[in-house]
Amino acid sequence: MSKLEDESAIRRLLSEYCHHYDDNRADEFAALFTDDATFTIIGNTHAGRQAIHDNIALQKPGQDPGQHISFNYVIDVSPDRETARAWTDFCYLKRSGHKYSITIAGRYFDRLVRNPDRWRFASRTIVFVGDPVPDDA
Repeated sequence: MSKLEDESAIRRLLSEYCHHYDDNRADEFAALFTDDATFTIIGNTHAGRQAIHDNIALQKPGQDPGQHISFNYVIDVSPDRETARAWTDFCYLKRSGHKYSITIAGRYFDRLVRNPDRWRFASRTIVFVGDPVPDDA
């Protein structure tokens, strides 16, 4: 696999994250993460694939449907091509009745690892517009 193919596979991972969450596919969403992955949002960190599945993977009951829009992908694959970092801007479009609005915008800070079958998230940190970026992001 070439570096360009790695970047393409990572871009697919970043997109699948949005699709699986938006479509309430919790098992497929959680499978995008390593067993020991971390997911940090609003200062709260969920550790491990099961915790991510249980706390992040599904939209809350009664929550209005929404859709991620992600863009401005920056992907940096390590020289050994076993790890990578990615930065992705996003906004979240929410529907209420027949109206749509952007309710959240920010940036994903990702650390990724190559597994035998695919690239996966080792960590994902979400920082909303205007919030400070953690030193380790």
